[in-house]
Amino acid sequence: MPSVFETSSAAIPITFVTKSSWDQVAETLSPPQRQFATANGFAGKAGAYLALPAPDGAVAGVLFGLEDEAARSRDLFRAGSLPGLLPPGTYRFANAPHDARLAALAFALGSYRFARYRKADAPEVRLVPPDGVDVAEVTRIADAACLARDLVNTPANDMGPEELAATAQALAAEFGASFVCIVGDELKAQNFPLIHAVGMASARAPRLIDITWGNPAHPKVTLVGKGVCFDTGGLDLKPSSGMLIMKKDMGGAANVLALARMVMGAKLKVRLRVLVPAVENAVAGNAFRPLDIFPSRKGITVEIGNTDAEGRLVLADALALADEERPDLLIDLGTLTGAARVALGPDLPPFYTNDETLAADVARCAVKENDPLWRMPLWPAYDSWLDSKTANITNAPSGTFAGSITCALFLQRFVEQAKSWLHVDIYAWTPSAKPARPEGGECQAARALYTLLSERYA
Repeated sequence: MPSVFETSSAAIPITFVTKSSWDQVAETLSPPQRQFATANGFAGKAGAYLALPAPDGAVAGVLFGLEDEAARSRDLFRAGSLPGLLPPGTYRFANAPHDARLAALAFALGSYRFARYRKADAPEVRLVPPDGVDVAEVTRIADAACLARDLVNTPANDMGPEELAATAQALAAEFGASFVCIVGDELKAQNFPLIHAVGMASARAPRLIDITWGNPAHPKVTLVGKGVCFDTGGLDLKPSSGMLIMKKDMGGAANVLALARMVMGAKLKVRLRVLVPAVENAVAGNAFRPLDIFPSRKGITVEIGNTDAEGRLVLADALALADEERPDLLIDLGTLTGAARVALGPDLPPFYTNDETLAADVARCAVKENDPLWRMPLWPAYDSWLDSKTANITNAPSGTFAGSITCALFLQRFVEQAKSWLHVDIYAWTPSAKPARPEGGECQAARALYTLLSERYA
């Protein structure tokens, strides 16, 4: 995405206003502007926008409403609405919003348009960066977030396992990283039976994408992303309503690639590895079936309780591979359970870890970056729900309780040697547009995790 930032001495001022500050701000306006604002009913309400006319009819300035400082809920991305409201031109912040850096990032994220299939010109607005804001850093984060959005928004006919691998390969080449991809039956030969089982019914071969970057002497950080490019549910077929946006089921992969772009672009002092099992969960005569039993890379046998619980299967083999290297930090992201959405909704992904320091750091970084996450428990008492009478473990316990927790407990079985492990059950989709977050594919958790990694490995 082209940068929205530029330097200009003729930038139009944007004045941020709250209900409590409106009377004071109004006194600074010229009498005609104050009268114009009154006539238009502007009073500093959050999200309210008003362009003030100059005598020649041009835009002299902009008023934009924010929540009061003491408001119970403040949207720190409120300024992300501006690119869709402002007339073409270059603007600057005349006064400080609640968080100037987040407001600048929101402005960039709010300029995003997905235009691959129809003309959708990006807003013709630019922003003079606020003083003290690291423009290179904000641009790096925004570009990576837009990469994730583009990947998720692209329909499955143009974003299958092969195309996802091609995107990852291009990213690796851009930053001088190594790239390896294991494809089709070679997955079985190299002991990735669960990835192969989930993807074998599709005409598009499954694969395991493997990127490595950075100094081998630096701490090992491994990212694993669920790359189910389309999920029919398999033989446990989803209803049409449940299948409608399943192009987003590779949102975990999209977000780990976005996070990898941030990490490599910032040259963090890590030995980074990115693993993406890329498959399509299709229906055919050779599709895996309910009550089939497969081995896993780790040697744990898995009974298929439900073919629509496929994401944890492909992640299991990838996590087992990652764990063999004993990374300092192992993170996996995936669009895994409807239970997480029932519990916390689309905007608030749950995360799981037994590392108390890591949990506190993740929660703090999520707040700092306005990238919300909420800790959920790896509740040991539910671990027995994964028991199978014919295999070591089932991928889908019977019953409807604690679906996100049991998924996390399933994945935990495949992680033993990593010094620290974090699992995030993301949605990767914005159902209805919000400031800086247009409807469609979304970058979730990656910004918070990038801040975490930046603090630890800058």
